[in-house]
Amino acid sequence: MTSTNEIASPPGPTAERVGREISRWFDNSAIETRPPDPEAFDSSIDWVRTLPFLIMHALCLAVIWVGFSWIALAVTVALYVLRMFAITGFYHRYFSHRSFKTSRAGQFIFGLLGATAVQRGPIWWAAHHRHHHVYSDKPEDVHSPVQHGFFWSHMGWFMSRKHFAADLSRVKDLLKYPELRFLDRFDVLVPTALGVGVFLLGVLLKRFAPGLGTNGWQMLVWGFFVSTVAVYHGTYTINSLSHVFGRQRYKTGDASRNNPWLALITLGEGWHNNHHYYPASVRQGFYWWEFDLTFYLLKVMSMFGLIWDLKPVPATVRDAPAKRF
Repeated sequence: MTSTNEIASPPGPTAERVGREISRWFDNSAIETRPPDPEAFDSSIDWVRTLPFLIMHALCLAVIWVGFSWIALAVTVALYVLRMFAITGFYHRYFSHRSFKTSRAGQFIFGLLGATAVQRGPIWWAAHHRHHHVYSDKPEDVHSPVQHGFFWSHMGWFMSRKHFAADLSRVKDLLKYPELRFLDRFDVLVPTALGVGVFLLGVLLKRFAPGLGTNGWQMLVWGFFVSTVAVYHGTYTINSLSHVFGRQRYKTGDASRNNPWLALITLGEGWHNNHHYYPASVRQGFYWWEFDLTFYLLKVMSMFGLIWDLKPVPATVRDAPAKRF
């Protein structure tokens, strides 16, 4: 006969619970609406939610089987630049800092392009980034390497249960747009469409340009998975490395630094001490010799009337000696 204690032992995972966990891959609201229970929201890694992120990395190893072609590499580099620009120019300088203006249609297109980088939706991204500026390198800054070390600042923070959910009170200006809320809630849709599109591109090239030596699977692995992971870690270096390595030109009260190498791989984001000194500026490379491809591209867009009211850094602010080390 089974004892009472054996009957009362904690049950294992149920199908309902497993289904609820998996649903978070497709509907971001399943995460945002979870109760703020301190026991549930700890700093441990949320393995079920982050499984697609880990699989994305593992699938890069498929280059061993799909092989190499120059056209696949070209698409990989092109998608890296396009999506890095979508993060730096749109998610960061537009949605997070409102450093220029655009139409509502333009705003939605910027959100779509940013979503191709597979870094969640624009509202989520902006909420976390605004929080970072309020508490930069203080204990409340969830991705400060000064406070939490390299791995946590690089990617551990968004893999955790405790820090994934964003403080939406910081993005009330964005929440009033239902199309942006849609992109945030179903943030898997745009990356999935891109992956399918890249695969079909490879299929078409194999059919109509066989001399290029590519196919659907090769294009998917190189053009989507490898490119996405490269954009991931390029973006993450601004959290993990630009508060550790480089030069501090301005007294900002935090450890932000200017790093030309990080500026190169992130299209201008490496001038991070400049940015923390004057976050409202659309330009982060304050001087002509500070490479800032994101600003140059935004400037071209403004010439075509796609965006306007680009906010500069005033020369009197930029060159104020009292603010410099």
